Amino acid sequence: MERAVLDVSGLEVHYGAGRRRRRALHGVSLTVAPGETLGVIGETGSGKSTFARAVLGLVRASAGRIVIDGEDVRTYGTRQWRALRRRGVVQYVFQDPLRSLDPDHTIEESLVEPLLVRGMARREAGGLARAFLARVHLDEELLDRLPGELSGGQRQRVAVARALVTEPRLILLDEPVSALDSANRVRVLAILKELRAAGVALVFISHDLGSVAGIADRVAVLYRGELVETGAAREVITAPRHPYTRLLVGSAPTLRTAPATRAEREALRALLHA
Repeated sequence: MERAVLDVSGLEVHYGAGRRRRRALHGVSLTVAPGETLGVIGETGSGKSTFARAVLGLVRASAGRIVIDGEDVRTYGTRQWRALRRRGVVQYVFQDPLRSLDPDHTIEESLVEPLLVRGMARREAGGLARAFLARVHLDEELLDRLPGELSGGQRQRVAVARALVTEPRLILLDEPVSALDSANRVRVLAILKELRAAGVALVFISHDLGSVAGIADRVAVLYRGELVETGAAREVITAPRHPYTRLLVGSAPTLRTAPATRAEREALRALLHA
């Protein structure tokens, strides 16, 4: 059996000190296999983004293990993290792509930057930039534009393309479609399905179970920093065990009523009748 791309066990994260010490994550254990999409859901403050930031070394874990592609990274220092990021093994897509795209850089400059850092020739990097822009269904005429000249949906697809150019084994996406309209949400979700088929492991973080339903293989539910339920997406959605999960399922618009678009209806139908 191929080893997990991400293996997290007993993860603890605390903020503050003394009486102000607050537990953000407690005993979280999760794995993600190659080509698998794990949906991590929960309300604001449940620990979803903290989980992603801990995996990426952006916040320090208090205890536990974080293994990425066979490397235990929990105790990595700045230099080790820099080397891992330069190799492009793991990438991160923000909710707001303007946080990850330099507003003063053209789309092409943003796409080639991680490749140039790795020592790739500019001509080759430029060719890959065009290829990966096409992979997220955007025209290469956008390469000369600035992020502010693109729509929100186009910027998010550029952010996905930028995460892809290093051919990562794992991509963490933090609320990647929550700020998008229905049409662009469907486009981005379709791209993520293509990535799964290509063998990229995804961690899809969202407060919206409806968005996760049509793409995730498994779902993990966080509540107040603890993992309260995990399982196959279909099972969690159709037969939730924990009261909090039942609340999320009951309040998800696309699970209670007809989804907003035909594509969303088809995705949900495929999941529930797989």
